[in-house]
Amino acid sequence: MRYVLHAYDYTDEQALDRRLAVRPNHFDGARQLKAAGHFILGGALLDPDGKMIGSMMLLDFDSEEQLNNWLQTEVYVTGKVWERVDIKPFKQADI
Repeated sequence: MRYVLHAYDYTDEQALDRRLAVRPNHFDGARQLKAAGHFILGGALLDPDGKMIGSMMLLDFDSEEQLNNWLQTEVYVTGKVWERVDIKPFKQADI
């Protein structure tokens, strides 16, 4: 099942510093997800000034339980980067 994730960063003064501190680990995790066939695409959500304010990921997991297990160990969650995470099942249009 494919899932689209929209995650929004905390907005406190240290939020960007926390993001940048764990960003290399987040990328390493995304590479591992890709190697395992779970990561399809993703990137940073930006405000009108180009500042990172969150993330979007398109993921593929066999079950919601597998997705939730990954999410509990994601460094943007454990490192207090993402304040709010919205995940929905996703069906790609066949066009």
